[in-house]
Amino acid sequence: MSDDDGAGTLDFNPQTLSKDSEGLVKSKQRVADHGEVFTPSWMVEGMLDLVKDESERIDSRFLEPACGSGNFLKAVLSRKLATVEARYGKSDFERRHNALFALMCIYGIELLKDNVEECREILLIIYSDYLRLETEGVWVNAARVVLHANIVQGDALTLTTTEGKLIEFPEWGYLGGGKFQRRDFRFDSLTQRSSIEGSLFEMLEEHDLFIPTKTFPQMTVEEIAV
Repeated sequence: MSDDDGAGTLDFNPQTLSKDSEGLVKSKQRVADHGEVFTPSWMVEGMLDLVKDESERIDSRFLEPACGSGNFLKAVLSRKLATVEARYGKSDFERRHNALFALMCIYGIELLKDNVEECREILLIIYSDYLRLETEGVWVNAARVVLHANIVQGDALTLTTTEGKLIEFPEWGYLGGGKFQRRDFRFDSLTQRSSIEGSLFEMLEEHDLFIPTKTFPQMTVEEIAV
């Protein structure tokens, strides 16, 4: 931090950060090639506190467009799971289903493959540790399916995957009674929401504006895991 004034400026000197215990820089070359510097946990928590209620709500959806290895997303998931425990800790059925739903509401886009894989694995570990799951099983397999769909390797600026395809994200919903729903949407169509506000199209219902590319039948955890 700068000593010049109260607000200060953040010093992201790679030579300093590369020595940090959090591992904010993987290598100087990656900083040079991709501008890759991870956000420290104290800053993540401070930023999430600015939207504290949303960050703790189970069904609030968070998208990190340059998610790296998941510093923001793992903090959001931890907050959501704390809410799950507070509300459903006495019911193993609801606790498990709402923990999976919390995971379903977290999304990320990342350019580098190793970061995508690491982010998925970190989120899976947090979820599995909370539910005290074994390394395999239907609840872990369902979570893997969710993470594969929600954490995407691609470019948030071009809205495309590394294969050049338009990014799609699933909208998951928990209907209760162990049933989930899934609708897939193109990311580029979802980003048009802000351009519609204040226009004549604002009077239309969302289902008239945002058409899913695919709608799945209601699913149980076992069916998601297949």
